[in-house]
Amino acid sequence: QVQLVESGGGLVQAGGSLRLSCTASGSIFSIGAMGWYRQAPGKQRELVAVITSGGTINYVDSVKGRFTISRDNAKNTVYLQMNSLKPEDTAVYYCNAPDVRVDQYRYRQLWGQGTLVTVSS
Repeated sequence: QVQLVESGGGLVQAGGSLRLSCTASGSIFSIGAMGWYRQAPGKQRELVAVITSGGTINYVDSVKGRFTISRDNAKNTVYLQMNSLKPEDTAVYYCNAPDVRVDQYRYRQLWGQGTLVTVSS
């Protein structure tokens, strides 16, 4: 079974840091872009950061300069280092891989189960 498994959420005070990890497991030929989304209570899910297989990176404006996305292609893992956290960063964070090649002919989009990040003021 091909899946994304996340870890690293938790409770932190404002100004603190957390690191999220997301690993793809199962029968995988290749993975294209990988990214992190978040969804706060009562709000729509938004894209936080994305990194392509070639290393091109984009961030939502609200996290630029504070969050860093990276990936280890050998481990099929993407990370999100979150520094200078603010209460408004509180959300469930989801890992996403929109184009995972699972065999010669098929691609799948994968989502992680979500991990809660709570930033207290």
